[in-house]
Amino acid sequence: MAGGWARDGAVQDQIDDSVKDAVAAARARLPRGESAEYCDICGEDIPEKRRMAVPGVRTCVECQAGRDSTLRHSSINRRGSKDSQLR
Repeated sequence: MAGGWARDGAVQDQIDDSVKDAVAAARARLPRGESAEYCDICGEDIPEKRRMAVPGVRTCVECQAGRDSTLRHSSINRRGSKDSQLR
């Protein structure tokens, strides 16, 4: 159910677009290429099971967790403010 000037299904379209954007962003962050045997950050061994599970991995689990915690995820607000809709 859409409200105001929006057509029916507009809310679901916004949700679908947000999900597609999030999936595309996650895929863009996936490592590519040959996996490293040693972590690029700390130099520790990267276990073979991790290298097989994540092709192209360059960091150990601990260092990757640290990098992920500092990553800033941007979210796109696709809704217009009420003020802009009233103008």
